[in-house]
Order: sequence, then structure tokens, then C-alpha cells
Amino acid sequence: MSSPVIDVDYEQPAAKAGAACDTRHAWARVPAEPSPDQRVALKERIRRLLRERNAVMVSHFYVHPDLQDLAEETGGIVSDSLEMARFGRDHAATTLVVSGVRFMGETSKILSPEKRVLMPDLDANCSLDLGCPVDEFSAFCDQHPDRTVVVYANTSAAVKARADWLVTSSCALDVVSALHAQGRKILWGPDRHLGDYIQRQTGADMVSWNGACIVHDEFKALELELLIKEHPSAKVLVHPESPADVIALADAVGSTSAILNAAQRMDAKEFIVATDTGMLHKLRTLNPGKTFIEAPTAGNGGTCKSCAHCPWMAMNGLAELANALETGAGEIHVDPTLGLRARLPIDRMLAFTAGLKNGQAPGSLIAGIGAA
Repeated sequence: MSSPVIDVDYEQPAAKAGAACDTRHAWARVPAEPSPDQRVALKERIRRLLRERNAVMVSHFYVHPDLQDLAEETGGIVSDSLEMARFGRDHAATTLVVSGVRFMGETSKILSPEKRVLMPDLDANCSLDLGCPVDEFSAFCDQHPDRTVVVYANTSAAVKARADWLVTSSCALDVVSALHAQGRKILWGPDRHLGDYIQRQTGADMVSWNGACIVHDEFKALELELLIKEHPSAKVLVHPESPADVIALADAVGSTSAILNAAQRMDAKEFIVATDTGMLHKLRTLNPGKTFIEAPTAGNGGTCKSCAHCPWMAMNGLAELANALETGAGEIHVDPTLGLRARLPIDRMLAFTAGLKNGQAPGSLIAGIGAA
């Protein structure tokens, strides 16, 4: 039986001069839920294939709980895109199975060109990636030749190859702050909400591409305020891809890893979470005594039918993963020349974040690593 197709229509952000965003229509195939017996059989089949293929699973927090749990049970990882990239690069496995969306698989292949990289479904994409075509983005960059180009991880290999720096939501503030301290002017892409948040926090001189995540763009401040009144003791955790008026209501703002850390650190018993609902599985697993409530999307002005779950993340399923391991379907390929160029900004990010962990000053890291 073929998987159902979900159509996701959403309002295109108002265009800015020279900055296009061209993803009016999104779609996704959502795998059918396996029966309990099928689930057991699929998991055992995947465990066997992982051993036979010298493979390891790398899963994002937003994919199905089965794929998160199985990754950890078999020696893989569940994490944000930064740790996914590090883990895949450093692991001894010769095959990486990336459960997430396509740019994550591409990033793994760029960092590990000698490894085979498989995904459950190559059509699992990202509105930020789709909304930032390399030709249009390159033309935008050419209009601002004096600016350091900083792109978010949610972009194609070709867009990464056009950039000076790559960032994830967990390190974007640190990187842009360090560049700003050295007097760099920034060209940012593609998520306008994250870019606006970083500009407000750092005061950096930034021009931004006009993209948005179809999930986070739909969180609504008015409905969130009403939910907060219903749960006055709840703390609000918000991903910075959300609109500014939603971020303004947050008790903690940050990446998926930062949201996890905040939930564990804070002594509240209730949390309202404004990010993809795939996060709730890990939040509830790590915090069994706490309650996690989905932040509201849509409302009267809503246009997105995805609610708070990425339709492309939902394309990752156990049967599709098993098929990829069995047949080699879903293999990621990146042109080697393009991959070498795209690796430069990724390596800068990884070296920068590793240096910060080791206590090095951000300014010295920017100077030491350099930027084109």
C-alpha cells in the first residue's frame, strides 16, 4: 500500500528586494504506522543490517520516536544537527544512516566523503533549503560583496559552498557575536526569524535572506498568551526560528539541545514548548516528572496544515530505513568538488565550537580560523 501524501500549503513571506523565497507548496509522504508485530520485526531487521553493513544510526530529535530510540539502542545518536555532523564524522562506522531531512544527509557526506550515507527517504526536505535556491542566493550575495556570508545548516550543499561560515541554532549567536566584534558586516541566510533574533541579541550589521521554517513560522503569540494564562506556572521554551512576538514570551530561547537543557535545569513542573513536536519524546523521556504542552500553531491567521510537526521529518520510517540498509536506496551523493568547497564553512564552525568548549576566546578563534 502506498503512503498517503500530505499537502502543506502556507503563505509565502512578503518578498524583500533581492531576497526571494519560493516555496509556496510543500508535500510529504507519511509512512503508515507498523503494527506492534511489524515494529518488532523491523527493529530486529535493522539491528542485524546495521551490524552487517558496519553502519550507525544518526537521528534528529524531530523524527519518529522509534528512530530516536533505535539509534540510541544500537550505539548511534539522537541530537541536533551540529552534534549529528560531529558524531558522523568521528564514528568508525563506514556507513551512516541519517534519519532527518536531506541537508543533514548532505552535511554528513560532505564531512565523511569516504563513507556511505543513507537516508530513509531522499525526498525528505526542508522549507528553508527549498526556499533558498543557490542561483538566487548567490546573486543576493553578489549584491553585498563586503559582507561575510553566514548560512544556517538548513541549506543545500551548493549554498554552503557559497558561504564563509556555517552555523546551527546552537552556535549562531557565538559565531555572529565574534564576527561582529571584529567589525564584520553579515549577510545571513536563510531563516529570517533566526536572523532577526541574532541581530537583536548581537547588534550586528546584518542583511538577511527571507526564508522561514513552515513549522516554526506558524507559532502564534496571541494563542500562546492564552495558553500561558491557562498554565500560569508553566515555563515557555521557544526555538529561535519562531516569530519575534513568540520569542518575546519565552522563558528560554535556544536550539533543540538548549531546550532540552533548559527543561532539565529549570525547577518548573510544566513547560510549553514552541518547536517541532518530535522534541516532546526526548523531553518526556528525560523528564518523567514534568509535563510538556505543545505551543499553539495556526489560529485565525494560520495557513500551515503541518501543525507543529515537519511533514518531511515525518517521512522517516522504520520500513524505509530497513529498505535503505537492505538495498542501498536513499544514498546521498555530493559532487566531490562542491563538497570540498562546502566543507570549508562547516569545518570553521566545528573548529570554532570545539575551541569554545576548550575555553578559547571567540575572537582568537575567528582570527585563527579565518573567514573568506
